[in-house]
Amino acid sequence: MTTLKETTKKTSVWNGRINLNFRIKGQGPALVYFHPAAGLAWDPFLDKLSERFTIHAPEFPGTTPGDPYAIHQVDDLADAVFFYEEAIRQMGLVGSIAVGQSFGGMLAIELSAAFPDLFSKLIVLDPIGLWRDEAPVANWMTASAQELPAMLFKDPMRPAAQALLAMPEEPEAAVVATAQLIWNYGATGKMVWPIPDRGMKKRLHRVKTPSLIVWGENDAMIASSYAHELARQIKGSQVEIVADCGHIPQVEQSLTTFRLVSGFLGTTQETA
Repeated sequence: MTTLKETTKKTSVWNGRINLNFRIKGQGPALVYFHPAAGLAWDPFLDKLSERFTIHAPEFPGTTPGDPYAIHQVDDLADAVFFYEEAIRQMGLVGSIAVGQSFGGMLAIELSAAFPDLFSKLIVLDPIGLWRDEAPVANWMTASAQELPAMLFKDPMRPAAQALLAMPEEPEAAVVATAQLIWNYGATGKMVWPIPDRGMKKRLHRVKTPSLIVWGENDAMIASSYAHELARQIKGSQVEIVADCGHIPQVEQSLTTFRLVSGFLGTTQETA
């Protein structure tokens, strides 16, 4: 397997108030990846995708190390939708594939609703953005370090889950990583606090992009029944429920998720 080099590129948006950082890796057609609330973590799922697609992964303002105060230029979700659209056009990514996980899935959906021709295909993994009183979304922002793993994974002890949750062994580096994680949750949480409902359900009918909705069957943060709620409102969308899996299928059931995504995109599936 060829080792692919990662590069970064910044683009100035929102009337010059934000320098949005993109991490870029891969070969092939363009794919925009929208990361979850904790920030961008390059996992094996993205590595496998990068063998077939050139992944452009923007870091939400405030989550880029060294630029924490960029979040102060973003007042609400509407701001985020518009500056992301600016960035995607400036980067020449109109017509690319969009993939979003959790918080990133919400962003990808909102962009597709606001700008129906922005992406060629849309894939969302356990996205937030809806709310039903009979199935409330768990508040990950106030969860303790002991509670959060069980919200994210059906089995937090799985090696892939442990790898994502692990902090650096060196004490100073661990402190820095912990502080960054807390700040990331604050920056992204600004868009969804105290609950993630910002009226997305009123806009879902505008999504015309061919869409795949992937959901962990055992998601303890956002019940898998939300997948069918989304599918009812996004015409022609396809739902795949991943068994034995929590909120992050690309990590907990990486191979299954990769096969589902590959099948939807029409690329050759791998067995390992």
